[in-house]
Amino acid sequence: MAQAQSAQEKKVKPLVPFLRIPDNWPEESAYLFGSRCKACGAIFLGERYACGRCGAVGDMEEVRLSDEGEIYVFTVIHQSFPGIETPYIAAIIDLPEGVSVRANVYGLDPNNPSPQWFGKKVRMRAEKIRVDREGNDVIAPKFYVVE
Repeated sequence: MAQAQSAQEKKVKPLVPFLRIPDNWPEESAYLFGSRCKACGAIFLGERYACGRCGAVGDMEEVRLSDEGEIYVFTVIHQSFPGIETPYIAAIIDLPEGVSVRANVYGLDPNNPSPQWFGKKVRMRAEKIRVDREGNDVIAPKFYVVE
């Protein structure tokens, strides 16, 4: 009986705290969110209580961030934890709102890196990456090259 209850209570959980997953995911897309200061307009990745630009406290509103951005800088990772396939591309991605996010980039050959990757357009998709110990689906933002 306890197993049946836990199967019914299966949840979808974000890997990172700045990813919003709608109740009807995957029919509705998950998205990255940030906080905008109502006093000065600065935008930050994820939830904030105070503004790092003007110091306003408690005057923040949640905003949905763009799904598309550009690779600002990248590196190719050749050594990682057991079970993580290497090589892979880790990057800092600039979003149009002026916010940067660290993420892996897919759709480029990590065995043949190129300076032409700087500024390359990428688009975020939220995907299930694993199941946690409680049986919940863990969802992560993944960035794919826009051709």
